[in-house]
Amino acid sequence: MGRGKVELRKIENKINRQVTFSKRRGGLVKKAHEISVLCDAEVALIVFSQKGKIFEYSSDSCMEQILERYERYSYAERRLLANNSESPVQENWSLEYTKLKARIDLLQRNHKHYMGEDLDSMSLKDLQNLEQQLDSALKLIRSRKNQLMHESISELQKKERAILEENNMLTKKIKEKDKIVEQQGEWHQQTNQVSTSTSFLLQPHQCLNMG
Repeated sequence: MGRGKVELRKIENKINRQVTFSKRRGGLVKKAHEISVLCDAEVALIVFSQKGKIFEYSSDSCMEQILERYERYSYAERRLLANNSESPVQENWSLEYTKLKARIDLLQRNHKHYMGEDLDSMSLKDLQNLEQQLDSALKLIRSRKNQLMHESISELQKKERAILEENNMLTKKIKEKDKIVEQQGEWHQQTNQVSTSTSFLLQPHQCLNMG
């Protein structure tokens, strides 16, 4: 006798529900991998748990490429349907909203991955792709940082040379001024000596007065 039809319904026990979810999720990922390998198909699988945790699987193509391809196909198909509908304007707005929302969700998920969050749902290939992207980004960041550091050092060296030149000019001016002051002092001293000698010669001598 064959097995009777099993009625599907929600598992009330939380522990059993979690165990079943883990097992079924693993089986689903396995089936997705098998169909991608056997049939050379591009497969993207996204599963959200009851708590909102995301689990995803993608074939050789990365998840972003498959989702972008799906968005283009879905958008083109819905646009074609919208052209045949009675309210194309409203339908176009709805399609645009759906497309933008999917894009925002994708960007938010990528941002979390770049921040090291929600990595449990990523496969080994996805993690390797993420690592390569981060390595490339770090190389660009370090290259830009080194460039800015060199530019800053060069600017500081220019300022240093300008300050040294200004100090040399000030030192030269001070020496010239000191030399002028010294010469003026010597000139005044010589003038005073000449004045003293002249005054001494002009004074009447006592011997002459007595005679």
